[in-house]
Amino acid sequence: MEKRQFYKMVFALVLPIALQNLINVGVTAADVIMLGMVGETALSAGSLANQVSFILNLLMFGMSSGAAVLTAQYWGKKDTATIEKVLGISMRLAIVAGLVFMAAALLIPRQLMLIFTQEEEIIAAGIPYLRVVAFSYLLMAVNMTYLNLMRSVERVLIGMITYAVSLGVNVVLNAIFIFGLFGCPAMGTAGAALGTTLARVTEFIIILIYNKKFNDILNIRLNLLAVKDRQLTRDFIRYASPVIMNELAWGCGMAMLSAMMGHLGSAAVAAHSVTQTSRQLAMVVSMGLAGAAAIVLGKTIGEGNEKLARIQAGRFVKMAAILGVAGSLFILAIVRPAVLHFMVMTPQASRYLGYMMFILAYFCFFQSLGTIFIVGIFRAGGDTRVGLALDLTGLWGCAVFLGSIAAFLLKWPVPAVYVVISFDEIVKLPFSVKRYLSGKWLKNITRG
Repeated sequence: MEKRQFYKMVFALVLPIALQNLINVGVTAADVIMLGMVGETALSAGSLANQVSFILNLLMFGMSSGAAVLTAQYWGKKDTATIEKVLGISMRLAIVAGLVFMAAALLIPRQLMLIFTQEEEIIAAGIPYLRVVAFSYLLMAVNMTYLNLMRSVERVLIGMITYAVSLGVNVVLNAIFIFGLFGCPAMGTAGAALGTTLARVTEFIIILIYNKKFNDILNIRLNLLAVKDRQLTRDFIRYASPVIMNELAWGCGMAMLSAMMGHLGSAAVAAHSVTQTSRQLAMVVSMGLAGAAAIVLGKTIGEGNEKLARIQAGRFVKMAAILGVAGSLFILAIVRPAVLHFMVMTPQASRYLGYMMFILAYFCFFQSLGTIFIVGIFRAGGDTRVGLALDLTGLWGCAVFLGSIAAFLLKWPVPAVYVVISFDEIVKLPFSVKRYLSGKWLKNITRG
C-alpha cells in the first residue's frame, strides 16, 4: 500500500513539474526556431545574448532550490509560519538580483556580448535583444522564486498553468514582433526580447491573481520582505548558499562553454544552441523527477521517518536510470532527425549539429542519474555542499579546463571539443554514487 501511494504521489508531482520544465524549454525553443528562420546570425545573437538570462535563471533556481531545502522539511512538520519567513528572505534576494542584472543589460550590453563572441555582426544583433529583455529580469526573478517555493509545499499546478499561458503569449508575440505581422515592423532579435518581456509580465499578473484569490498557504505580503529571524537567516545561508553557488558555478560554466563555442565561429554557435535546447527538452522529465524527489524526501525527513526516506531514495534512482535511457532514445529517434530536417543552417553548421546531437544522446543517461543525486536526493537531505564540490570539480575542472585545451591549444574539431565539454557528467557519477551509498546525505535540518 505504501509503495502504491508513493508512486501515485510521485506521478502527481512529476507530471506538472515536467510539464512546467517542458514549457520553460518551449519558451527558449520558440526563440531558437523563429530566430533560426531569420538567419544564422540572428540565431547566434539571440542564443548568446540569452546567456545573461540563463545565468539569472540559474541563480534564481539555486536560491529557490536552496530555500526549498528548508521549506520541504518544514512542510513535513506543517510549520507554515517558518515557511512564510523563508519566502520573505528569498524575495528580498530575488529583487536585488533582478535589479542588478537589469542594470547590467541596460548599461553594458556590448561588454556582455564580448564575453561570448568577438564577431561584430553577432554583437550588433545581440545588443538590441539585451536592452529590451533587461526589463523582464526583475519579474523573472520574483516569478521563479514564488513558483518554486510553492512547488516545495506541493502546490505545483499554479506553476504549470502560469508557464503554459506564458508560453502561448511568448510564441504569439514572438511571431508578431520578429517577423512583423499584422502591420508591426519586423524587429528580429529585439522582437524576440519584447515577446519574452511581455510574457514575464503575464506571469506576474497571474501570480498576483492566484496569490490574492486562491492561495491558502503562502501569501506575498509587503511586510514579509521586512521580517527578520536571525536563526532562520543563518540556516538559510548555511543550506541555501551552497546551492546558489552550485547553480552559479554550473551556469557560469555552461556560459563559458557557450563562449568557447562562440570563439569557434557562428556555425559552432548555431549548432551548439540547438543542441543545448534539445538537451533541456530530453531532460524535462528527469528534472521533474529530481524536483519531486526534493519535495517527497524533504517532507519524509521532516516528518522524522529516515528509514522510509532511504527506501524512497532508492526508488528515485531506479526511475532516473529508466528516464535516462528514454531521454537518449528520444534524442536519437525523434529530435535529431527533426532538427536536421527543419533547421535552416549552413552545411557546416548542419554537419556539426548532426555530430553533436549523436554525442548528446549518449550523455543524457549519465546526466539523468547525476541530476537525481545532486538536485533531488542530496538537496532533500540538506547535503548541499556536495553538489557544489562535484560541479566545481566536474564542470570547471574537466569540461571548461580540458575543453579550452582541446579547442584552443590542440585545435581539435568542433565535434571532438563537444565530447570533451560533455564528459563531466561521467566524471561526477562515481563520486555521487559513493556519497549516496554512504547515507551521509540524510539530515533533518528543522528546528523546534
